[in-house]
Amino acid sequence: MNSSLLRAAIGALLLAACEGPTSAPEPAKPSAPVAAAEATPATVEATLTAAPAVPPPTGRTAAALVRVDLEVREVTKQISEGVDYVFWTYGGDVPGKFIRVRQGDTVEFHMKNHPDNKMPHNIDLHAVTGPGGGAASSFTAPGHESQFTFKALNQGLFVYHCATAPVGMHIANGMYGLILVEPPEGLEPVDKEFYLMQGDFYTVGKYREKGLQPFDMQDAIDENPTYVLFNGSEGALLGDNAIKAKVGERIRLFIGNGGPNLVSSFHVIGEIFDRVYTEGGSRFQENVQTTLIPAGGSAIVEFKAEVPGTYPIVDHSIFRTFNKGALAMLKVEGDEDKAIYSGKEVDSVYLADKAEAGSAAAVTAAADAKAAGTLDKAAQVKAGEALFAGTCSTCHQANGMGIEGVFPPLAGSEVATGDKTRVISIVVNGLTGPVVVNGKEYNSTMPPMSQLNDDEVANILTYVRNSLGNHGDVVSAEEVAAVRASTPRPPGAAH
Repeated sequence: MNSSLLRAAIGALLLAACEGPTSAPEPAKPSAPVAAAEATPATVEATLTAAPAVPPPTGRTAAALVRVDLEVREVTKQISEGVDYVFWTYGGDVPGKFIRVRQGDTVEFHMKNHPDNKMPHNIDLHAVTGPGGGAASSFTAPGHESQFTFKALNQGLFVYHCATAPVGMHIANGMYGLILVEPPEGLEPVDKEFYLMQGDFYTVGKYREKGLQPFDMQDAIDENPTYVLFNGSEGALLGDNAIKAKVGERIRLFIGNGGPNLVSSFHVIGEIFDRVYTEGGSRFQENVQTTLIPAGGSAIVEFKAEVPGTYPIVDHSIFRTFNKGALAMLKVEGDEDKAIYSGKEVDSVYLADKAEAGSAAAVTAAADAKAAGTLDKAAQVKAGEALFAGTCSTCHQANGMGIEGVFPPLAGSEVATGDKTRVISIVVNGLTGPVVVNGKEYNSTMPPMSQLNDDEVANILTYVRNSLGNHGDVVSAEEVAAVRASTPRPPGAAH
């Protein structure tokens, strides 16, 4: 190497030594607001709503720390008109408050057990990934508060419920609700959202038997509910409490099934679901008539209100609707569209006393008067009129004229106003075969209506014997009880 090249090489080495070693460029630092957001997500106080209301969409584009405060209350409320029950609740109502968060949120959950309560409680949220769904972390004695956090990893509509032993009893007393974990992009906008939850209840007294009714553990074990209800009481979503919409509006129902035992066959009479998010998941089925909702499960259904009217919401295991209370209503207002439906509402007959606002109050008033020893004919007639509409009017007609050759008339009827023991026996035990009424023969079947309580039968017959052109006497609950005890019912009749 010549001297000039050697000097150049030595110079390059000295220059490199002065500059230091070569290193990779540092990554760009995030701006201060972004870095702060990553370190401490925004804190949001969750908006909780009582059914059938639903909180508004979160509207957030980023995850947050969401605080949820829920208080357990043990409260006495009506399960049916004139029937009280001690409910165990999240927030004072059945179902519990609706909780709405976003996928990716961290939920800081605070559960309080009111000091007046008698029992410890906790919560198992099906939206939680972790042992017990939060149950072990939230076990709370009366007068205490528990706290835990969880990450909302999965989108969907999830049930929450109490998991304190005996678990079934806590759930059966109304301890359940729904939590919605929205997808990051949110749900598609609709016009109306409503919150419904079905549950089965077990009481010592029969369906609609008045007074305070205690929980029946054996019936719960046997899975033989007295009531199957939407939103915790018969009538919670009937009459003035019905959910309401307008023609042209898109409706989304968030539906849960608290159980504890029964699977729901959820159906809206007169509507077809455009979309059903089966079991509250991410995928939807289209054009569905009835959808199964398991105990401890949920569904999201969407449809458009096309024509006005009253749309019954039922469990299509249909005896639950007409004999255990599983009935709600959607009332749609707006202009008719004869091209879609010609129209003729028959709710007053088809749904009978369940459709008439305030009709159950007459039944309760009669029961209260009987308990007080002040029951008179007028109160029995008024109660019987409401019960007749719900039990007898479809066959015998609202005016009592019956159907020629098939169902005998009760109006001006020598049978209806005849021997009380015979009339009571026909109602309680049924009658099959030919019968002559007012000189005409009718041949059909009167099924035993033994599912009715003694006072209900007494009030119906008192109404019939003193209305519809008849002028007779009263029938007492004691007379009905005597006939029920002394006459055998046919196989398959209710007892």
